[in-house]
Amino acid sequence: MSSEAKKYKVSGMSCAACVARVEKSVTALQGVESCEVNLLLGTMQVKGDVPGDAVVSAVVRAGYGASEDGTPEKRELTEEQGGAARRTALFRLLPSAVVLLLLMYISMGHVMWGLPLPVALSANPLAIAITEMLLCALIMVINKHFFINGAKGIVHLAPNMDTLVALGSLASFLYSLALTYKMSADLIAFGAPIVHADLHGLYYESATMILVLITVGKMLEELAKGKTTGAIRALLDLTPKTATLVVDGTEVSVSSASVKVGDLMVLKRGESIAADGIVEEGAISVDESMLTGESIPVDKGVGAGVFGATTVSSGYAKIRATAVGEKTALAGIIRMVKDASGSKAPVAKAADKIAGIFVPVVLAISLVTLGVWLAVGQTPGYAIARAVSVLVISCPCALGLATPVAVMVGTGVGARIGVLYKNAEALELSGKIKAVAFDKTGTLTEGKPVVSDVYASGVDEGELLSYLAAAEEKSEHPLANAIVGYCREKKRTKVYAAEDFSAEVGGISALVNGKKIYVGNQKYLEKQVGVCDNGDICRAYEKYITEGKTTLLLAIDGRYVAAVAITDVIRSDSREAIAALHSMGIKTVMITGDNLDTAKSIAESC
Repeated sequence: MSSEAKKYKVSGMSCAACVARVEKSVTALQGVESCEVNLLLGTMQVKGDVPGDAVVSAVVRAGYGASEDGTPEKRELTEEQGGAARRTALFRLLPSAVVLLLLMYISMGHVMWGLPLPVALSANPLAIAITEMLLCALIMVINKHFFINGAKGIVHLAPNMDTLVALGSLASFLYSLALTYKMSADLIAFGAPIVHADLHGLYYESATMILVLITVGKMLEELAKGKTTGAIRALLDLTPKTATLVVDGTEVSVSSASVKVGDLMVLKRGESIAADGIVEEGAISVDESMLTGESIPVDKGVGAGVFGATTVSSGYAKIRATAVGEKTALAGIIRMVKDASGSKAPVAKAADKIAGIFVPVVLAISLVTLGVWLAVGQTPGYAIARAVSVLVISCPCALGLATPVAVMVGTGVGARIGVLYKNAEALELSGKIKAVAFDKTGTLTEGKPVVSDVYASGVDEGELLSYLAAAEEKSEHPLANAIVGYCREKKRTKVYAAEDFSAEVGGISALVNGKKIYVGNQKYLEKQVGVCDNGDICRAYEKYITEGKTTLLLAIDGRYVAAVAITDVIRSDSREAIAALHSMGIKTVMITGDNLDTAKSIAESC
């Protein structure tokens, strides 16, 4: 049986060639079954019976940094490091761009188009060349990490994309530096007019443009990382910060992180649940839309299971924690999102294989280009410019970088809108989809309940709306919000205030204008008032239920007087989306936890 994959943080990687180098070094260890490295996240998953320190040592020998990762405490540190990486990239980019603009003005604006310069420079071509050299050197110092990482790649016989960038920039700089020395000799021998023509042969701006453009790419890469980690942080934020435990018969507020399996938690209306558990006492309605997408709260009695990060809509209960921390359902979703963004699609694995030999091949082609142009009689400057172009055009290894960026951004955007991929392979295979299964609530429908029908018997409709609105205004239930909104829209005849309001699982009660009002489902009304004895109301109730609508009953002073149907309206673009899929030859089906009648009604409407 394969062992569970262990996670590691890897630093110092800059391209797909680095990924291939790390994977090759770790895979060579005895006991390693598989190794997958994610360049953008800087993570590595290793499966096999191998000590963690051996894996870390292998990565270090390959020229990179590594540490074991996977504890919950390290997650926030990783997020801080992600923000630090983005700030670092920005701090490098801004001054580099400013200096580059000044260098471009001098080298291109003045030399090519005659834009004005101070007399001390415009009359002295050697001073222009030295100024360009100093500005170029400043940008190279700001972006020295390219040269450091590139040199490490050569030392470890594993050249990477930073090696290409460094060689391209350095070659342009050294050639321009040699030409600057030649200009100083020509100035003494021939004078300024002859030397001024040599300014066109300098490549200082090319040496810096390479660095700045690649830095822009690095900045975009860090922004791509931030989008996905932002989606993961949004999921993490769903977990409440505190929980109320019963300790020796006393309610104690504690950090949700300190909740342990077996603890007894108290849940009240409006609170988020800190851990997965089982209801031991009481009854509650729970909004599970963050897990299921269903907008209608679910009633939970003794023995029912509840999930962490869901919200209590109404009621009071005590639950026994059965799963906490990394074992909860929410943690499983977060883990799935992270694993999907860190996994590799088949095309990405192919890209990594290519990247393993890509850099050495590019270096060889660049040298051949240099030699061929020199052999056919071109000047060294012309030959070097073409050789540098080969190096620069090959960066930043579009195949090796674009594929993981696409996977990462795709899974991140999907997580924010509720679409989860098991892994990157599933994302790639989505292009071959033959059938699509839709969730109903929040996908085909708006996910927001609205009142569709009101049937009244034995009471004026305007008066009925006044009683309904007064009773439901004190409730926080989503169905109550729908009823209050409907009553306000239909202009109730009077505005009453509710007294003695009470909310229970299944319904509410209140004293309005001296009359006892009960609103709720059939089970609640039968418990409070008795079996429905109004034939018209009973028939309306059955009709709405058959149509798949959530239906509430209203009783005033013990008499059934109304049935209120609530439904979830179909999204305006659902029909269009389904029609588009059908036109592509893709079959569509609907999966829902709602009742069969509701499912049929929505399916027919779409």
